[in-house]
Amino acid sequence: MSDYDVVIVGAGPAGAILAAELGAAGRSVLVLEAGPAAGRTWAEYRGNVEQFQATAAKVPNSPYVTSADAPFPTVLDITKLSPGGPPGDLGYFVQEGPLPFSSDYLRSTGGTTMHWLGTCLRMLPSDFDVRRRFGVGRDWPLDYDELMPFYERAEHELGVAGDVADQEYLGLRFAPGYVYPMHRIPPSYGDQRLAAALDGRPVHLDGEDVALRVTNTPQARNAVPNPAYDGGRGYQPVGAVGSPHTGLRCEGNASCIPICPVQAKYNALKTLHRAARGPVEIRTQAVVSRVVLTPDRRRVSALEYIAYDDGAAPRPPERVTADVYVLAANAIENAKLLLMSGAANGSGQVGRNLMDHPFMLCWAQMPESVGAFRGPSSTAGLEMLRDGPFRRRRAAFRGEIANWGWDFAAFAPYLDVEEAVHGRGLSGAALRTWLARRIPRQIRLGFLLEQLPSPDNRVTLDSRTDGLGLPRPRLRYDLDGYTRRGMAAARECASQVFALLGAADATAYLPSDPGYVTLDGSGYTYHGSGHVVGTHRMGDDPATSVVDRDQRSWDHENLYVVGAGSAPTIATSNPTLTLAALAFRSADAVLDDLGVA
Repeated sequence: MSDYDVVIVGAGPAGAILAAELGAAGRSVLVLEAGPAAGRTWAEYRGNVEQFQATAAKVPNSPYVTSADAPFPTVLDITKLSPGGPPGDLGYFVQEGPLPFSSDYLRSTGGTTMHWLGTCLRMLPSDFDVRRRFGVGRDWPLDYDELMPFYERAEHELGVAGDVADQEYLGLRFAPGYVYPMHRIPPSYGDQRLAAALDGRPVHLDGEDVALRVTNTPQARNAVPNPAYDGGRGYQPVGAVGSPHTGLRCEGNASCIPICPVQAKYNALKTLHRAARGPVEIRTQAVVSRVVLTPDRRRVSALEYIAYDDGAAPRPPERVTADVYVLAANAIENAKLLLMSGAANGSGQVGRNLMDHPFMLCWAQMPESVGAFRGPSSTAGLEMLRDGPFRRRRAAFRGEIANWGWDFAAFAPYLDVEEAVHGRGLSGAALRTWLARRIPRQIRLGFLLEQLPSPDNRVTLDSRTDGLGLPRPRLRYDLDGYTRRGMAAARECASQVFALLGAADATAYLPSDPGYVTLDGSGYTYHGSGHVVGTHRMGDDPATSVVDRDQRSWDHENLYVVGAGSAPTIATSNPTLTLAALAFRSADAVLDDLGVA
């Protein structure tokens, strides 16, 4: 007899949703999480907030302490790679190049939702069949209509605030009468100023004019519940774990990345709290090191994991058995575990097709204040260029409108203060006046660019090891001409937008930037979006994919490999909402495997 009905690897959003759904159906579930329990009580969560407040570098993982036994990457480790030089060996990743993979993630209960922004855009219908439509990338084994009811379940679980009327563009459609659980987060003052100046005005790209429109962004952040939701039953926001009456409304704190001080923003701790009502056990600091296969390799017979205490010698590996096994770590950790185990790789695609949204920043100074550095990081975007015939030759993109001025584009407001004090010699009233005129006028656009799957962008195992003696992930990463042409179009779009606004363009890309790339003599800089996608893609053919449309392994009938790693393409939407929708779909398939009606 098995120890559990299901064992799940990873306590991020996908693992949490599977655990909650299976537990609610009465199935016994064990969740093995490599990282620590970060924020399981309100006091611990507040400790994470204080850790963030005390750090000098306010990067995504700054609220959390890494462990040598379950290390995770940080953006502070990203360096420029030397062409033909040795691999980058700073931090957790071993970077083979030619370009750095510039995104991080978190190994912890809650996963990377512990530091995400909360953006919850659906994929476009055309994103599911880009090969058929545009002759590029890969087609998905399912379409938008099949995923639509699971998007609705995901929007309920994550508590998405949005307005359907804002989202009905480029073929996006919703079930008749559907509304989001909560009314949209109100547009910022900057959003309103840009909308007044830009809506209906054209930008000229790809030989045609495209009308601009500032669109509110759906986000997993508590707002005013919509009484029309669920046929008039309404929606009850979920407050902070351990303090349920806290965080029931967004309070406008300007630290969404990395951490909401009141937990108004969704994180997977909320779903894990729901999971704990059923027969679900969560073990933290338990690193799964091997997927054990039966002699005929048709099934998984056990998982081996190493339990550790920081500073102590690791214990010998333990084994746990189940009827069904689910790998629900992020795309890099799932691929690493499968490669260490020699599992699920009959197609040779495990670890391949690693994708991110290369994130290109453009920034300018407005002629008047737009109220920079107030409220959530972003509440609106320019979405009209997420799709079009141009996708045959260059990447699509969405334009995120930032509320935080030049933040990490030019390290504002810190470098503004340094310039005023050390560069201009200002102090007292003159210093305050100069800063008050400069900082509120800063605007920034962030372009999230489509990247096509490439078998050469991949995760492999390096000979260098972590504190438990397990291989560190070795990454090979590059941007092809398709994405670089998208970068050039995004830069041209930003230039035209700034001209329409009467804003002084201050964008500068430096050859010394780690993510500096060139195209036709022009240079651009990309950053990581934190969107780790690909490495175990789904498909209809076991010869070219790792999992089927339910995220079940083609090679092992009782193994599921779930998460953003299953996505055949990344398109232009932030991946967490789609990841969550796929997790609900897989939960139904697992229950069917277990004979639960």
